[in-house]
Amino acid sequence: MERSRQLSAQVGELLSSREETLAVAESSTGGLVGSLLTDVPGSSTYFDCSLVTYSNHAKQEFLGVDPETITSHGAVSAETAAEMAHGVCKRAGTEWGLSTTGVAGPGGGTEWNPVGTIVIGIAHARDNGTETNAVTNRYGCEGTRLENKRQFATQALTDLQTALQDKGEQ
Repeated sequence: MERSRQLSAQVGELLSSREETLAVAESSTGGLVGSLLTDVPGSSTYFDCSLVTYSNHAKQEFLGVDPETITSHGAVSAETAAEMAHGVCKRAGTEWGLSTTGVAGPGGGTEWNPVGTIVIGIAHARDNGTETNAVTNRYGCEGTRLENKRQFATQALTDLQTALQDKGEQ
């Protein structure tokens, strides 16, 4: 967890230095990413919200994920993660949106999405603030449910840090 706390502080420094904000849409991490981000003093200056949209209905209702996306690609997919990140960014009015969707286990895995699968989406609002572009990454982790959730959250923060650094270099 120490690595996650360091990442949270580093992400916060990057967002603060650019005066940008972040909203998070969490499924498989169940609020852990938001919790880690708010462990950092002063996080209210850059962290807007974390929506735990665990069910498919919540993803559709609160994030605007198209039901056809979930039907066609599944809840644990790059397409769903991208729509989740877009949705939370747009609804919160932040510059950045981060999403997590995966299979923490111990059950519920499939051949395509075995236990330990996580898909992370990162959206960044374009200059006009109404459109976002998103990137997604898929990973596999091994561990218990709690270990997987921790690994998922750490990976999400790592991906966000990388995206923030890459955007800062452009």
